[in-house]
Amino acid sequence: MAKLFGTDGVRGEAGRFPLDEATVRVIGRSLADILLEQRGSEPQIVTGRDTRESGSWLERALAEGARERGAVVRSAGVITTPGVAYLARTLSADAGVVVSASHNPFQDNGIKIFAPTGRKLDDTLERRIEADIEREATGAEREAASSAARAEKLDSHQSEELRERYLSYLAEEAADGLSLDGLKLVLDCANGAAFELAPALFKRLGASVSVINASPDGRNINLNCGSQHMDGLRQKVTDEGAQLGVAYDGDADRALFVNARGEVVDGDAVMWAMAQVMSGRGELKDGLVVATVMSNIGLEIALRSKDLTLTRTDVGDKYVLEELLRSGACLGGEQSGHIIFPRQSLVGDGMMTTINLLRAMQESRLALHELTRGFERYPQVLVNVRVREKRPFEEVEQIREVSREVEAQLGSRGRLLLRYSGTEALARVMIEGERQEEIEALAARLAEAIRSELGAA
Repeated sequence: MAKLFGTDGVRGEAGRFPLDEATVRVIGRSLADILLEQRGSEPQIVTGRDTRESGSWLERALAEGARERGAVVRSAGVITTPGVAYLARTLSADAGVVVSASHNPFQDNGIKIFAPTGRKLDDTLERRIEADIEREATGAEREAASSAARAEKLDSHQSEELRERYLSYLAEEAADGLSLDGLKLVLDCANGAAFELAPALFKRLGASVSVINASPDGRNINLNCGSQHMDGLRQKVTDEGAQLGVAYDGDADRALFVNARGEVVDGDAVMWAMAQVMSGRGELKDGLVVATVMSNIGLEIALRSKDLTLTRTDVGDKYVLEELLRSGACLGGEQSGHIIFPRQSLVGDGMMTTINLLRAMQESRLALHELTRGFERYPQVLVNVRVREKRPFEEVEQIREVSREVEAQLGSRGRLLLRYSGTEALARVMIEGERQEEIEALAARLAEAIRSELGAA
């Protein structure tokens, strides 16, 4: 059977394998069995979901499966992904489960499983769940579910208490003493999991809050809004004269920003701003920042100008976290706005990122456009080449030689990233450099080398 868990859990179209009710029940049963073996007594699981119309029945199916194996399941209802990770840790649960497809459209959904530490489920346990799904029969056995489990409803009062627990943590511990009196803030909640939590949090901290895209109907999550569609937020910030705009994605584990000038501030720029402030506080261990191979070389050059170092990982917050823990670094993230502060949490949390950035602005007494000064985004070009086979590039002499020549020409002021698509028969050539014309010519030259050696017929 194909691998079901990717870098961000199981994801796909809701209602179709592996996100049909029967399979999700199997996931719940399998998870409970694993936790029972580890714990030796009834497993404790906390769950939550975003606002997709499929979220409630998928969460219920997973809970039914887990309860069939004796697990105690507590639901936080509609809550952010980092909210579930926080609850799993502080409630001494054995696992947290989020039903969400993050920034994907409403037709999709997903299942993310967290250990009590906030880390995502390790590969060994993911393979075990996949094996259980493969073994499970397709018919009556898969459809069978305990009537007692079906009769057990998700407790809305309990959900409200759990959400308030997380909100209080953000306001009282993460924000600890931060006052936003006099701050004008615009929030784009993407019609997603933060639609109630984010406005409540920043109003509690004293900000004057204007909210857009906070009326979820089950189908409008991420629809022309949120962190992937910033134009509406940019317009609102400039129209209202706000000091800051914040755009969350569907499960609010990431945040992108708009400064008072209406300019978008992505994850790279946020890491640059936070790195400067944290370094000034003496909080940036070894001057190290962790990002992925997709972060712009402008971030690397800006950090270098302050004697700070960028370490790169494969794409995915999972790999960023692994490197943060391995190196002991205190700041990492992705260009997409998924920022991790491991001393506070082992998961990206858009609202926590907002709190930390606002604190940095207050401490430095700088507006966001001033705090991000010194970060210059370099031009980038991406060329896809269809290939007949995915041979390692270093094994193909012509590609190897042209790649070396390109890197030599770029020097320390540019970057080449050459890789294969994980899902298609494509080689991807990504080049960043100071001049658009130069990098386009270099990318075309390398693409032609790939096409001549490995191109599809």
